[in-house]
Amino acid sequence: MSSIRVLRTFAAVAAEGSFAAAAARVALTQAAVGQQMRALEADLRRPLFERQGKTVVLNEAGRELVPQVRRLLAAYEQMLAPADAADAMAGTVHLGAIVSAVRPLIQATLALKARHAALDLHVSAAKSIDLMASVQAGALDAAVLVREPGAPGEVAWTPLYAEPMVLLAPRRLEEADPRAILQSQPFIRFDPAQHTGLLVERTLARLRVQPRELLQLNALESIVELVRSGLGVSVVPLLRDARWQADAKLRVVEIPRAEERRIAVAQRRDSAKAGAVAALVRELRKAG
Repeated sequence: MSSIRVLRTFAAVAAEGSFAAAAARVALTQAAVGQQMRALEADLRRPLFERQGKTVVLNEAGRELVPQVRRLLAAYEQMLAPADAADAMAGTVHLGAIVSAVRPLIQATLALKARHAALDLHVSAAKSIDLMASVQAGALDAAVLVREPGAPGEVAWTPLYAEPMVLLAPRRLEEADPRAILQSQPFIRFDPAQHTGLLVERTLARLRVQPRELLQLNALESIVELVRSGLGVSVVPLLRDARWQADAKLRVVEIPRAEERRIAVAQRRDSAKAGAVAALVRELRKAG
């Protein structure tokens, strides 16, 4: 019968993506992590990993096991909580966020941690599509990401805020009409294969303009830097935490009836960390 320690090691491997990284988290050697995982596979009588040389990744059985293990660990941590602290939160919560939401998420986790010392919060950054996959697989308890239509039914959404699409241009441009700017300046397009890129396409369609495309990128930070350097203009979501209006080299031009990018918290409906995630959402909204 595998111990709680072994299950914690498995959860660390699932979260970190490798035996080596998990070893640092659970204070074991990489060899000890491998030994524990082989023992777990023997107990469950099925392989949990695909091994290719030194590379080890979860297989389908391993991915299915992740949310079950997280629920068991959460229940065990709840058992250890003092009887007179029923309203306290404890245990480990794995969180993710798109890059533009990392700072407010970290601020919210620090505020929550200040009130619940036994709560261990881990934050990582990735693209929305990757964060959603991690939430579905149980590798993340929740993530702040771009809400897209047609999301899986097992995922519960909590809306946070909306970011309207705006025209970002170098400060030196004096033209006020967004359509005229887009027709006259080189255009840096956000990857149309991404949901944010689709919102850009819809905004351009509403303006009835086909800009002179310079290049495509799928990183907002890179697009902003290129516009700041005076190499072109772009249509991007007005990031909630951005300070573009105060930037001496940037100009933000509002677009009438622009599309909005909706930011939300995603978590599995069967999440064992629903209480901690709900408290985190309250902190995020408070900060906003």
